[in-house]
Amino acid sequence: MPSKYAEAGVDTAAGDLAVELMKSAVSNTHGPEVLGGVGGFAGLFDVSFLKAFTKPLLATSTDGVGTKVAIAQAIDKHDTIGFDLVGMVVDDIVVVGAKPLFMTDYIACGKVVPTRIADIVAGIARACAETGTAIVGGETAEHPGLLGPDDYDVAGAAVGAVESDALLGSHLVADGDVVVALGSSGLHSNGYSLVRHILAGRDLSYTEQSGELGGIVGEVLLEPTRLYTTPLLRLISDPHLGTSVHSLSHVTGGGIAANLARVLPVGSWVEIARGTWSPQPVFQVLAEWGGMSLEETEGTWNLGIGMIAVVAAQSVDGVIAKLATDGIPAWTVGTISTGTRDLTGFEQGAKGVNGGAVRLTGSYR
Repeated sequence: MPSKYAEAGVDTAAGDLAVELMKSAVSNTHGPEVLGGVGGFAGLFDVSFLKAFTKPLLATSTDGVGTKVAIAQAIDKHDTIGFDLVGMVVDDIVVVGAKPLFMTDYIACGKVVPTRIADIVAGIARACAETGTAIVGGETAEHPGLLGPDDYDVAGAAVGAVESDALLGSHLVADGDVVVALGSSGLHSNGYSLVRHILAGRDLSYTEQSGELGGIVGEVLLEPTRLYTTPLLRLISDPHLGTSVHSLSHVTGGGIAANLARVLPVGSWVEIARGTWSPQPVFQVLAEWGGMSLEETEGTWNLGIGMIAVVAAQSVDGVIAKLATDGIPAWTVGTISTGTRDLTGFEQGAKGVNGGAVRLTGSYR
């Protein structure tokens, strides 16, 4: 006989099955530091290694994937959304030079479909394994009446650690430092409300084939977020190049200029040369479909740059070569200056940070 809770729309048995289906993927992210396995009220992580630090700092970040989940739901493909979630959260942690340690996730849905939840978590686990991050806990919550049966949203939080004197940031940036762009895999996980608005205006289905986009619309738009954590950790720990990396910026909501301005010191400025790269076709096609220039989308999409490194000038070639060995395309886009100049038209700081000044100049290649 079904319980009153089941009659109200919450299926606890389905939740238990979802946990069983995801157990193996989650356990694959565990090293000896993880205690207790899956299913506890709280995740446990042994941080005894921090005793070897002189002054350990913990770094934490939380985020979601935004309305990209609507496209996953539309084409019933859920194995990449979790991968995106890890990119949004863990790549914020490496920005300060920290190594991610562990992560927890939260999935809210209208109805628990065990295989769907397992697909989402499998994506999280795949990306966590790639970035050396343990999944130590999570929650799947069924919200009937608030969310539709096929609706869900995902969020996550992670914790990392860095030695105090290895902290990256604007305090290290100097006049003459070079701005190095790290290529994105596509849209990553920002600006999908605009994407969906553009497609709705053209009455385009996510399941349609598009010659302009080069595939099924929804599948092209679900291209997973590129992960930068492992290549960047290898770079900043390199005995010859590591100290030449002064600050990093994760290009997410707000675009290139706003996010770079956050990691530059007050009084500095840089002009980013658009002519140093050509945004991928997905950006060009979507902008054209929306009746916009690429320049009009700069505060919304990453336009081909997913991460930015500010590097000492003498080490630029080595940094770019090092990133290339990890499959990350990188190129120079500008040079930091601290001289006095008119900053009209520059983005100056963002998200409450009073940082440097950035503007994009010229035309895209």
